[in-house]
Amino acid sequence: MKFNYGKIFLLGFGFFGVSVIWSVYNAFVPVFLSDKFGLEPFWIGFFMTLDNIAALFILPPVGSWSDRLRTPIGRRMPFILVGAPISALAFGLIPLAAVLPLFVACTSTLLLSMALWRTPVVALMPDITPSAKRSQANGIINFMGGLGAIIAFLLGSSLYKQNPNFPFWMGSGLVILAAVLVFIFIKEPKEYQESEKQPDLFASLREVWRDSDKSALRLFLAIFFWFVGYNAIEAFFTLYSVNHLNLNEADGAGILGHLSLLFVIFALIAGLVGSKLGRRVTISIGLILLVLMIGVMFFLPPETLGRALTKLPVLGTLRVISIPMMVAGIGWALININSLPMVVDLVEDVRIGTFTGLYYLFSTLAAIAGPNVNGWIIQVTGNNYGSIMWVAPIFMITALVLMWGVRRGEAKTGSLSTSTQ
Repeated sequence: MKFNYGKIFLLGFGFFGVSVIWSVYNAFVPVFLSDKFGLEPFWIGFFMTLDNIAALFILPPVGSWSDRLRTPIGRRMPFILVGAPISALAFGLIPLAAVLPLFVACTSTLLLSMALWRTPVVALMPDITPSAKRSQANGIINFMGGLGAIIAFLLGSSLYKQNPNFPFWMGSGLVILAAVLVFIFIKEPKEYQESEKQPDLFASLREVWRDSDKSALRLFLAIFFWFVGYNAIEAFFTLYSVNHLNLNEADGAGILGHLSLLFVIFALIAGLVGSKLGRRVTISIGLILLVLMIGVMFFLPPETLGRALTKLPVLGTLRVISIPMMVAGIGWALININSLPMVVDLVEDVRIGTFTGLYYLFSTLAAIAGPNVNGWIIQVTGNNYGSIMWVAPIFMITALVLMWGVRRGEAKTGSLSTSTQ
């Protein structure tokens, strides 16, 4: 199998399109729900978890289905060519919906259609990438996704000021463009590895549970726990900034942006580190970095954390808390870039889609459970938003202990050729 950096960047446009859609959706749909339809915060929060609930039931079986599908244009491409245009149409109609039932119809169509093609487009990466290069390739894919998020936030906010419809129409256009580029330039393998029996999703879950060395089970549980810990910070960081650091909402979002920017910058490097040190070691280093940086934020007083240091182009106001947050972004890149390649290298290539679906099953369960668990903890501690800085490390340390028991998932040995053309 030939590894081609240019092809991986082109494939990254698929994840770029997914990222643009969700970034615009998460930024502006809550505003519509509040200002246009007058929903209370509880119902807005529930509405914003519907994408994760839809993903929980759709992503894993779609991944397994795409493993078994055989068509003249490939096994992943049909899902992209059907799902992306429907997503683009539904997304473009969201800001035009004047009544809540129509708005719900548009967003529901978007959630279902996005879930149809997300797993197949991600599974394309290991399909066309040799095992030894999958960490680097996943770094490129996540770099493109992060680039999509940055464009959505920066350009989308500017367009929103001109007309609230424009960010959504921009997202629709970019998704169509991304799907066309993937279809034209990415050619799926002509032959697929076959096996006597390809276990479906539930059979694969049973296999993970019964596996003698428990590597797969430990890895999936580690993924669940580190995503719960990360969600503890991400979901409540703006409120933490307001209630604990005495900053405003924009300051909190800006500090989160510092983490995201370092994640994007370090995404490519994290894949190279994983290939040199090994994925398990690299992920463990990332978890240790996160625990240490969150510990710094827990022990430093709010007045120190919120102190402004300087103002920089792109980054905006740099505060004391920005420094551990940026190092945390590097740690998160080390974890996130190497985890999916580790999952798909647990099994033979014929089952990549199924195990990609299992990856999203556990990460999506964490995305649903995380905000609820951590919201309850904040409430029982008397609305102490600083509690997220001692809760998150508990989940990260649990994930780290689980990773120590993982014995499989490293890059497979075999012939490899590389191309930059």
